Amino acid sequence: MKLKKTIYAVGAALALSGAAHAADEVNVAFFLEWATPNQVAKVEKLYDDALGVPVNWTNFDAGTQMTEAMLAGDIDISYSQGLAPFINAVNANAPIKLVSIAVQYPANDCVVRNGEGIDKSNASELEGKSVAVPLATMADYSFRMMMRALDVDVDKINVVDQVPADAAVSLADGAVSMACGFGADSMAKMYEVGTRLMTLEDKEAAGIISFDVVSVTETFAQENPEMVKTFLQVTEESNMAFAADQSKIDVIAKDAGLSVETTQNQMSEFYFPSHAEQLSNYFNDGGLASVAIGVVGGAFATPENPALDDYSAVIDTSFME
Repeated sequence: MKLKKTIYAVGAALALSGAAHAADEVNVAFFLEWATPNQVAKVEKLYDDALGVPVNWTNFDAGTQMTEAMLAGDIDISYSQGLAPFINAVNANAPIKLVSIAVQYPANDCVVRNGEGIDKSNASELEGKSVAVPLATMADYSFRMMMRALDVDVDKINVVDQVPADAAVSLADGAVSMACGFGADSMAKMYEVGTRLMTLEDKEAAGIISFDVVSVTETFAQENPEMVKTFLQVTEESNMAFAADQSKIDVIAKDAGLSVETTQNQMSEFYFPSHAEQLSNYFNDGGLASVAIGVVGGAFATPENPALDDYSAVIDTSFME
């Protein structure tokens, strides 16, 4: 596999730039139960080799926690942070920037507990009931979009803020009528006791799509631009290598805390757009990301943290060029 050779070349070029060692380590946030090709580079320390410094990876339960860690100065780069948590953060003037798309995937599921007698045809019966949702995440975005598509008044639902693992327990125990979430194991537990409110086809027909982003703190991006560019390059090379050869799926599965079968099933629904695709189809005028960012910005706006008039100020695609 030529991944390692290419990454070493990137690292050498970075070292020659003179900016490689502005930071003496890089702290990156990621999710467990969220299998992505770059976990091979993570495990094999190809990021460390290319960046020339130790790369420390910390797993989080939600993108909102990633934001808090970035604001606290504990995380420099969040890999696969949900678009919704990112938007919530920048609506609140958090000093972070979106630098690329990490992965596009079907919108997160909401699962109705068996025996509730509720499906998409009578979803309004969720009004007055309790639903577990990890607030300000892409699962929350998906929940809101589904409720909008099915003409359900979210204000009449008792929304319980729970991370997916806890939401799965609440659904099984009957503490909530529906739970929304992400993560292969957490969702598998929900599916054991319930049924999807909307199928993949239903969500796509309603225009509900999701993607996660790579975000960085403004300080790190300003002080270490070549490191950000190299991080994205290593990630790009990892995606390309996996597309050509899935022989290291077991490495990804182990690092994600999943079985190989679960990892294969999860990744079969993931799409990792190249930098060229992102620049031409996602961040162009009217592109997938450009439109979605505006939609999510409005969906999560509050009187205290209104949507931005223009989100271009919090997006910097130059690191992919």
